[in-house]
Amino acid sequence: MPLSATIKGYRDAALSWWQELQGFSRTLRPQQWVKNLFVLVPLLFAQHLFEPIAVARAVIAFFCFCLISSSVYVLNDLKDREHDRLHPQKRYRPLAAGELSVGVACGGMVALLLVALAGGLLLDPTLALIFVSYWLINLLYSIWLKHQVILDVFAIASGFVLRVIGGAVVIEVEMSHWLLLCATLLALFLGFSKRRHEIGLLGELSVSHRQVLEQYSQSFLDMIIGIVTAATVMSYALYTVSEETVRRFHTKGLLLTLPFVLYGIFRYLYLIYQKDQGGDPTQNLLTDRGMMINICLWVVVTGILLYWR
Repeated sequence: MPLSATIKGYRDAALSWWQELQGFSRTLRPQQWVKNLFVLVPLLFAQHLFEPIAVARAVIAFFCFCLISSSVYVLNDLKDREHDRLHPQKRYRPLAAGELSVGVACGGMVALLLVALAGGLLLDPTLALIFVSYWLINLLYSIWLKHQVILDVFAIASGFVLRVIGGAVVIEVEMSHWLLLCATLLALFLGFSKRRHEIGLLGELSVSHRQVLEQYSQSFLDMIIGIVTAATVMSYALYTVSEETVRRFHTKGLLLTLPFVLYGIFRYLYLIYQKDQGGDPTQNLLTDRGMMINICLWVVVTGILLYWR
């Protein structure tokens, strides 16, 4: 074989692998890793934010959750690649667009899962069990739960709750029932809002993309979103003034953070109903200036109230 042909063959192979690598990195959806910041919530509210060991363990757990959540994203894209080709936005995903091979995606998915589990075992065996539960729930979601009305959103919400629990486990603190309730309700709010956006965006094509959307309607979702919104705000308000919270933090000042929570919820509803957004909560968080400023202010005010003496 001529030398030029050999060089061309190696160059084409290297280019092909580079394209596969780019496609795989996009399939990991690193922009979605913002969701894993839920792991750090117990660190903030347990008042361990300035303890190096606790911070290090929480950050490692955060990155482990990034790995295992990306493994789940690959799993979902593998399972849904045919339906994603019918979606106006998801059809550009590497697997749906044919830019990433199934073999490379499967190998990468398994590698991410194993590394995350190894990291969980090193931190705390309970965290590894949480990772296994998270992955199995998402596997069940891809196979069956995503076709079950209401349960599909509960399965999505469970991922946020497991993140919070995992964050509490690695720093060895007792999880507040109030905080767990608020995280659950907030996750349900985001999940049902996403379904509302999908129906509005896809219209008559919604069923061909996601079968369960046939069981939903805009009026039904509006009613559920209203209930979950009220429950989320009320739960957080009660948490800030509960006897347990006041006794633990020695302040009633957490009630001052309620306006930020109200604004965040109302701003998100505005994006859903007035701007036809809400399909990707992470995208809304990273691109909407009002949401970003509000969250930063909430973190600053909460930090001052919890740590200032």
